[in-house]
Amino acid sequence: MSIFEAYESGKHESKVSHFAAIVKLALIDGPLNPEEEMVLKRLATKLDVSEEEVKPILKNPGKYHLMPPYSLEERIDRLQDLCKIIYADHEIDEAERKLIFKYAIGLGFTSERANKEIEKCIQVLDGDVELEN
Repeated sequence: MSIFEAYESGKHESKVSHFAAIVKLALIDGPLNPEEEMVLKRLATKLDVSEEEVKPILKNPGKYHLMPPYSLEERIDRLQDLCKIIYADHEIDEAERKLIFKYAIGLGFTSERANKEIEKCIQVLDGDVELEN
């Protein structure tokens, strides 16, 4: 296996683990609703997670460990993906808030920065703030 193949393989594993984290968040408040299913389909495509990979993830998302990316930009992008799924129903309950915070910490954010980034994501999803800001 070449260095490039190893890098690409690790990068894909990171995307799969990220998708599993998204699924865990989607399932925290019960079975998937249509909005969550739509967001999951879009995110699977964005992350290059195949339908064959999605099926076992949906059955057992806890089997996959979080693999945070190195760059800040990628970590923020991952946090935004996580926010999209918990906010698919336009509500964030306490269990979802706790889990998204836990994932933000797992992505490498400090407690203070995690809270700030989560609030920014919510404001963007609410339409209160534009993504560029």
